[in-house]
Amino acid sequence: MNIVILGAGQVGSSLAELLAYENHNVTVVDIDRLRLQRLQDRLDIRTICGHASHPDILRQTGLEEADMLIAATQEDETNILACQIANIMHKTATKIARVRSKSYLDHPELFDKEASAGSVPIDVLISPESLVKDYILQLIEYSGSLQVIDFAGGKVRLVAVRADENGLLVNKKIGEIKQHLPEHIKTRIVAIYRKNEIVMPTADVVIKADDEVFFLAQSKHISTIVSDLRRRKVRPSRNIMIGGGGNIGFSLAQALEKDHQVKLIDRSIQQARQNAEILDKTIIIHGDVSDKDLLLEENIDEIDLFIAVTNNDEANIISGMLAKKLGVKRVIALVNNQSYVELIQRNSIDIAISADSITTSHLLHYMRQGDTVKVATLRRGAAEAMEVIAHGSENSSDIIGKKIGDISWPQDITIGCLIRNGEVFIAHRNLVIEAEDHAIIFVSNPSSATEVLTLFSPEIKKSWF
Repeated sequence: MNIVILGAGQVGSSLAELLAYENHNVTVVDIDRLRLQRLQDRLDIRTICGHASHPDILRQTGLEEADMLIAATQEDETNILACQIANIMHKTATKIARVRSKSYLDHPELFDKEASAGSVPIDVLISPESLVKDYILQLIEYSGSLQVIDFAGGKVRLVAVRADENGLLVNKKIGEIKQHLPEHIKTRIVAIYRKNEIVMPTADVVIKADDEVFFLAQSKHISTIVSDLRRRKVRPSRNIMIGGGGNIGFSLAQALEKDHQVKLIDRSIQQARQNAEILDKTIIIHGDVSDKDLLLEENIDEIDLFIAVTNNDEANIISGMLAKKLGVKRVIALVNNQSYVELIQRNSIDIAISADSITTSHLLHYMRQGDTVKVATLRRGAAEAMEVIAHGSENSSDIIGKKIGDISWPQDITIGCLIRNGEVFIAHRNLVIEAEDHAIIFVSNPSSATEVLTLFSPEIKKSWF
């Protein structure tokens, strides 16, 4: 595919790296020449220095041959205008724009081509703040989880948890797990990370304390499985404190205040007043989220979950570490600088999340060949989970009509389950793949993704990648 990326920030750079690695033809546009040079030094891509929405710059990208335009600059207006101009100039096939302002997002009719002939021609609208909010809400739903990802329209979820010492399943073989779960609950462990090393989940592998365990199951069974993997049943987070009253903090408070006790701290008096006018039950606090005296005054030791989502990484890290030290049971911090993540995760902050990584993950499946329904990056891009549809027939396909155990899969993948006509089948070696099955697959090495997609869509030529 020929893909044009506007913006060489964290999202644009991450996408360029992933796509170049998969042998797509990538062109990146940015006004920062140094940023582009750094990308070109390590990737086989084309770069253009200039303003992303200027027609002459867009013309230089070769839009007439582009399959996709991804407008991911820091400016909403630049992204929107670039998509408009690309459509006028060359009717670019697929246009994706990152839009952050609530003013635009509150008026989806502006981007609905079916609703209005005069709407902005954007095929996929991405809001990092909305994606982060939804991501955090899923982490709250399953207390103790490290990552939660929906597949098959929410029928199936992939969840990562850390196995506690003395947990029910610690020191048990994977093959024995079903003996320790209710009979009606079916699950499949698709990967284990032990001291940052992948352990492929064969039946004889023993789960150890502190392992990061990725398991797949029907959504309705997740809570039971999480509880069994943990040392004890984790109490739901009823008392929640949010640091940062911007778009993410406000939308989180709005979603949580009905069923939780929520406190929202913001250092801007104007922002605090605006939030107070709209939120019904949330307690609004004006102050510095890193102020120890303020946190103590607000009974921080009674808080179950502290969420730091200001627009400053350092403030999120410091306030999160302080909250943990003052007695908060669980801390989630928004940290976009990836160099910080490895340093702080599991030190004092339980979960560090990145808006850029979440956004990149959400965009991936649009760029994959074959019938890819969803792709999610795991462990900050070290692995992937994907939902793909099996196409072809027993004559044209190497997998349709065959048992999972009889297929020559890449060695670094695990088949989690199949979804057939809305019914979930947890994978086992005797399960036969049928045409149009949806398969949920864990890939420990993202470079194997292209080989997987070729198996599921035999019409794809490997040379396309």
